[in-house]
Amino acid sequence: MFEQRHIAFFTATILEWKHLLKPDKYKAIVLASLRYLVANKRVKVYAFVIMPNHLHLLWKMEEPHKREDVQRDFLRFTAQKIKYDLVKNHQAVLEKFRVDAKDRQYQVWERNPLSVYCYSVKVTEQKLDYIHQNPTQEKWQLATLPEEYFYSSASFYHNNTDAFSFLTHYLD
Repeated sequence: MFEQRHIAFFTATILEWKHLLKPDKYKAIVLASLRYLVANKRVKVYAFVIMPNHLHLLWKMEEPHKREDVQRDFLRFTAQKIKYDLVKNHQAVLEKFRVDAKDRQYQVWERNPLSVYCYSVKVTEQKLDYIHQNPTQEKWQLATLPEEYFYSSASFYHNNTDAFSFLTHYLD
């Protein structure tokens, strides 16, 4: 299948760019979900960064899984886990995500996340660099060097350390 041959650059954004992913406990939910998807052979994850209001991934679907199914399940699962914590611990924050749509009362992720296939090593490396440089941008100031930001795969590539146990090198 086409989807299993190419790495995809995936971006998902929190509703209205709110900084919901700032607490580490919500970043941990994203990491746990990625770990689950890899352990269950639904995807290979080559790179990621979790920013305060969005995330970027380089991943590839594993046979027989379809990109739209994996993306849907990933976003649904992470949204439900975050919403559960908001219901329990942060009711006022939860209200900021009320949408009262036909199919849902609350919404965590923006609809229609971006997914673009990388058809060459050059494009993959451009996306990898973009992902890893994200936390160092002046508007974020989350790290001086990419590998200093924990919630990223940069240290996997720069220091050859894998704190997450779900990453695969993009050249493998």
